[in-house]
Amino acid sequence: MGLHRTDLDHTRRRRAPAGLVLRAALLGWAAGARSTFGVVAPTLSQARRRTVLLGAGVAALGEIVGDKLPVAGSRLEHHGPLLRAASGAGGAVVLARREGAGLVVPALAGAVGGLAGSYGGAAWRSWAVGRMPDWQAALVEDAVAVGAAFVATRSPRVVV
Repeated sequence: MGLHRTDLDHTRRRRAPAGLVLRAALLGWAAGARSTFGVVAPTLSQARRRTVLLGAGVAALGEIVGDKLPVAGSRLEHHGPLLRAASGAGGAVVLARREGAGLVVPALAGAVGGLAGSYGGAAWRSWAVGRMPDWQAALVEDAVAVGAAFVATRSPRVVV
């Protein structure tokens, strides 16, 4: 006897609502700006153990500080956009699971957001050259990415 479709119904998830897909794309964009944000933001928004909170916070802070160093390379090198897209997709899956929704559409939205954030952030930094010091442009990008990650990981009752 094989498994029948009805045997698997208990694992079915509801279709991802538009608000979740939008928040997944926003989280992906934040991951495109700061690669750790895709996974760290949902972790910080739901973690209850201090060690998890501390680890996630240190990872995010480390990337924010490391981005300001003169040795920091371009996010567009070494498959950077693909890694950031994967981070956005991973974070989107966490959001979808938290809400009991299907995973595929939010994951795709998170990945597309990660690519958009990678290229959009690089374009912002190129535009800012000569208009402001690089560290200031990076801080503006950090603030927008933190805000986007915060909004993306809030409860759907707050943001939709």
